[in-house]
Amino acid sequence: MKFLLYGANGYTAKLIIQESLKQGLSPVLAGRTESKVKKVAEDFELDYIIFDLNDKNRIVEVLNDFTVCLNAAGPFSQTAKVMIEACLASNTHYLDITGEIAVFELAKSYGKKAEEANLCVMPGVGFDVVPSDCLANFLHEQLPEATHLELAFTSIGGGLSHGTASTMVENLGEGSAARVNGKIKKVAVGHLSKKIDFGEVKHYCMTIPWGDVSTAYSSTKIPNICVYTGVPKRSIQMMKFQSIFNPLLRTSLVKKIAQNWVDKNLTGPSEKENTQGKSLLWGKVWNDNKAVEARLTCREGYLLTALCSVHITKNILGGQFKSGYQTPASAYGHELILAIEGSEMELVS
Repeated sequence: MKFLLYGANGYTAKLIIQESLKQGLSPVLAGRTESKVKKVAEDFELDYIIFDLNDKNRIVEVLNDFTVCLNAAGPFSQTAKVMIEACLASNTHYLDITGEIAVFELAKSYGKKAEEANLCVMPGVGFDVVPSDCLANFLHEQLPEATHLELAFTSIGGGLSHGTASTMVENLGEGSAARVNGKIKKVAVGHLSKKIDFGEVKHYCMTIPWGDVSTAYSSTKIPNICVYTGVPKRSIQMMKFQSIFNPLLRTSLVKKIAQNWVDKNLTGPSEKENTQGKSLLWGKVWNDNKAVEARLTCREGYLLTALCSVHITKNILGGQFKSGYQTPASAYGHELILAIEGSEMELVS
């Protein structure tokens, strides 16, 4: 079964290619730079197609031959809109591996058109946000009347890829977000912090603009949501002063300097880090009368992205999908993450 993988020369895309081949899928590789995409295609002995995102007619022409498009080309704020519209025009299901709140909200706006066309539009089919969305869904099942949701994640081992770092550079100085009374509100990065027990480790954590501020609301309708990540305790103190520097961080000069550093220094975790690393998640729901906590352990983040995105792609190619805008958990329930080897979920007593 074939599908189109756009952004095929990136770090995470190569993991997706490897997992696709293990699962018996045949990705056709695509991107805008022939020398880079061709090299990957030759390494894996796969077909490839070259196009950029400035010619929508060309994109639609290409997508007409595919049932599913998996977009791995970030930052997705620059690629998702045109790809979603091209997918709707070509009767192609759209997937991506974003974690950007704005992209989830954008994709949601195409939900009605997708439902009418019997197509699935599902961003966030990787580490952002499959495990956290599934954990949110699981917690909501335990307490359907919950009014508040907290999620947190940290990792043991692993590292940072070029694509993830580039997205972080693009968002320098933009602050954070939380869901408050059903609405997404801008807040300072790290506006809340605390020590969280992930089971294997206890870690200082601070709030960040993670995709679940959008997706967990779509999955559960819980009106108050915030997401934490594990950081060194000193970083929490530093973040209290970040707002002073946000105007400077948003300048093109600072972003150019940061991107140049990323280009020269970051590729991604090693194979050993992928296989030996772990992702640890924690979540809590509550209302005035009751609270429920749970933990989730799963594979290292980039490897998990490959495992989850290929699993979902294979499902859709096999006709197992819900039409319209979907989150991973709204389409497949919390059991989705438990279908991925190495995932374990437990209630905290």
